[in-house]
Amino acid sequence: MKKIYWVFFVVLFTFTSLAQNSLEDYKKKYPDFNELILKDQQAYDFSIENDKLKVIENSQYESLIMTDNGIINNKESFSYSELVKLMGYDAYSVVTENGKEKKIKVTQTNEVQSGQSSVFYDDVKVRQLIFPNLEAGAKKVYHYQTEIIDPFLLHKYVFGSNLPIKNAVLEIKTDKNINIGYKIFNDPTNSIEFSKTEKKGKWIYQWTLKEVKPVKFESNSPGFLHLVPHINVYIKDYTINNKKVEVLGDIDKLYTYYKGFTKNINQKEDANLKAITLKLIENLTTDEEKIKSIFYWVKDNIKYIAFENGYEGFIPREASLICERKFGDCKDMASIITTMAKYANVKDVFLSWIGTREIPYSYNEMPTPAVDNHMIAVYKKGDNYIFLDATDKETLYGIPTSFIQGKEALIGEGENYKIVTVPIVAAETNEVNEQVKLSIEKDKLVGSGKVQFKGYSRSNITLRMGDATNKTRFEMIKSLVLKGNNKFNLKEYSEENLTDRDKPYQINYNFDLQNYIVKADKEIYINLFLEKPFEKLTIEKDRFAPFEFEHLTFVNSQYELEIPKNCSLKYLPKNFSLDNDYVKANFTYQNQNNKITLSIKLQQKKLLIAKSDFELWNKTIKELKNNYSETLILLEK
Repeated sequence: MKKIYWVFFVVLFTFTSLAQNSLEDYKKKYPDFNELILKDQQAYDFSIENDKLKVIENSQYESLIMTDNGIINNKESFSYSELVKLMGYDAYSVVTENGKEKKIKVTQTNEVQSGQSSVFYDDVKVRQLIFPNLEAGAKKVYHYQTEIIDPFLLHKYVFGSNLPIKNAVLEIKTDKNINIGYKIFNDPTNSIEFSKTEKKGKWIYQWTLKEVKPVKFESNSPGFLHLVPHINVYIKDYTINNKKVEVLGDIDKLYTYYKGFTKNINQKEDANLKAITLKLIENLTTDEEKIKSIFYWVKDNIKYIAFENGYEGFIPREASLICERKFGDCKDMASIITTMAKYANVKDVFLSWIGTREIPYSYNEMPTPAVDNHMIAVYKKGDNYIFLDATDKETLYGIPTSFIQGKEALIGEGENYKIVTVPIVAAETNEVNEQVKLSIEKDKLVGSGKVQFKGYSRSNITLRMGDATNKTRFEMIKSLVLKGNNKFNLKEYSEENLTDRDKPYQINYNFDLQNYIVKADKEIYINLFLEKPFEKLTIEKDRFAPFEFEHLTFVNSQYELEIPKNCSLKYLPKNFSLDNDYVKANFTYQNQNNKITLSIKLQQKKLLIAKSDFELWNKTIKELKNNYSETLILLEK
């Protein structure tokens, strides 16, 4: 290792002085926290070495234990990989003895695989550190250096943590023949301080945010990149021997970079895969029938397993290898679909890059690899595009996976590309349609029903249920059709269209329900809202993040109650309708042929409820709940 890499280790780490702010001052300022991050800094050094661009990253971290409870958090970690090589690190606790600070080196350390829950295998390694001798007033300090092998793959810097941060800093040091670009997100008040200075023939860029509030985890959040201030930095170009080398800065350059990963794959024909394809389509006549059959075959026969191993995280594997292994990641699924389409002579099936909904950028906003994290196949049918994402086994042909709705797809069409926005699937496509017939036997409700799940409502349920059997499946079915209260008794059920994705998944069931009917003298009170959609979705007023739904839903239910022969109708609730930016609802009662019916139509309109919309959303939920409480009255003769 060259001596220059270790320069930053022998330079004294700049401690935040407790003389300026005593421990008690910090505890008063941050009373709800056991620990304070004093400094979180990421620094890049861009230089030209041996006629190549070199990128070194130095990261520094320092935190203060403020209470005895904070001692429990004695672990920290950082990561690296084949494309982000670890050059060295140092870590130690700082304690005060006899009024002086003393460093105690970390000796308990371990390297493990990253163990991301969504990834079967990756080459990312995590260095775990255990800090010794912690006590209130002690500090945890570590710093490490990595080399970014590919200058296209710079990290974003996030000004945020689950702990408060006193100083968060991103610093970029560049030779003057290197031009950078950057974009700041989620800083509407321009709180991030910026400076650009010159030192020893280099430009030094620095962004600082002080007194950073902790990030609060909230359910149904669209993801921290939508909320937390952060910066994406990229290299525009650099000059070597008077020759300018373009890197990033527009979509053309990004596509050129991506195209380099895919241009040489699947050049050799695979006889086995071609034979499978031709057998699959032998009785099909249209291109759409063929690509649909291929799409479903890949879903059923290729198991999705995520891999991230160096450039294997970017380069799709050969379709022949995927077929042989019977598993692959998102890129591999796209690779085998496009190859089988070619064998089937279905034209206009392309590889496509896309970001999931947790990434907030468009390709124009951020034309770097930070903009996407997923790959699919796309079939161009006339002027329309069918998004073929086989990573979700249950999603039916014709609708995209839910986590790419509303996102832009960068579709590679040979030398050219096209950017197409994935549509948000209409609520009606995801309809839950239920019909329930009810009668009264003594003091309980007895009923039979059938419920159909379409679109995402279908795929989410069938994916979750998997191949569960016996009691486990019974309980899962019961949770799907449960009505009224916890006295709901599911007697029997049957299922239809479980394996046919193109048809609604249907459950037929019989049940009885006790402790639901209320009798007072000769009056019988019954609430026909045996289910109350969205009832529990009131949003807390102090919530920080917008509220995001996985998909839009349309509830279309009908309850039919047979009036007992010894009863008459005394009171029927009024009909109700509502139509605003978030929900369209119609609740309609009818009394006909000695039967009372309640028709419930409830259509959701928005995937994302912004903070400015919380008040009106909550008002909407309140109106729905008021009508859910309406009760009809029967009178015994």
